[in-house]
Amino acid sequence: MKVTILGCGTWGSTVAQLLAEKDVAVTAWQRHEEKAVVMARTRKHPHLSDLEFNENIVFTADLNDALKSGDIIVLATPSHSIRELIRRVESGMKDQSIIVNLAKGIDLNSLMTMSQLIQAETAIGSDQIVSLYGPSHAEEVVRKLPTTLVAACPKKTTSKTIQELMSSEVLRVYRNKDILGVEIGGSVKNVMAIAAGICDGIGYGDNSKAAILTRGITEMTRLGVVMGAKESTFAGLSGIGDLLVTALSQHSRNRYLGEEIGRGKSLQEVTEGMDMIAEGVNTCRAVPRIVEKYDIEMPIAEAVYGILFENKDPLAAVKELMTRDLTAEKR
Repeated sequence: MKVTILGCGTWGSTVAQLLAEKDVAVTAWQRHEEKAVVMARTRKHPHLSDLEFNENIVFTADLNDALKSGDIIVLATPSHSIRELIRRVESGMKDQSIIVNLAKGIDLNSLMTMSQLIQAETAIGSDQIVSLYGPSHAEEVVRKLPTTLVAACPKKTTSKTIQELMSSEVLRVYRNKDILGVEIGGSVKNVMAIAAGICDGIGYGDNSKAAILTRGITEMTRLGVVMGAKESTFAGLSGIGDLLVTALSQHSRNRYLGEEIGRGKSLQEVTEGMDMIAEGVNTCRAVPRIVEKYDIEMPIAEAVYGILFENKDPLAAVKELMTRDLTAEKR
């Protein structure tokens, strides 16, 4: 079985390395030819000092060439570029290829999750799409620190194929049929991680962050259930697990972005100083339309939207959250 990785960011490159170390033949597509050449020559990644690429990884900037090599296609680009990429990919795929999606986000135009978007743009069935999510910072995985993920697909045999392909002594992969719940959890948690970072930047303490995380998972679950996901999924790796690591880790781009904003910087100032994308920003853009479409309450997510895109003062946003109408914890 051969694997093609589309995207050579930190996580895509880490997944390529994990597979190559299991003697899987990997073709890694980097859209910029000069970067592909440098990676092939140096066997290094610019943002992962602990990574030295395995010899089983072949780099290319030719998308058609990359697609010819893969029985399994891994989408490892940011969520906002998935629509364009999958349109380019479809004609070069083998009929029985499995698509493994690593991107976490909600499409701004359609409000679809990534697997829904892939299905809408291709003739690929849901039984051929797996979303591989979970608490997994590339910086730790390349150092061989134990990590767990969840392979989500409605068809058990497909998720089991990816589970067995990816699992190793340092990576344990579970299965879940609720791909919708896994994707919602893995996407919306980035918005909650920005909120947690804002708390840090303001100078609030552990009590405040605990409140954000607990009520944040409530908002994620509420949205998921309304959209048709299972409530239990949000107590798993792509729910509370991914939320914890993204909101608490020093490696988290979303937490960092929130912290800098909490310290008084604008969204533009922070993003211009970052080398990599904080996916929560794009997901947060969809929050007002999500709230309107599903007629649900997402006060934390809406507060983050106000801070990022409407210049709302973080302290004022927190005061509004704290003085909302009193209610029961679980409704």
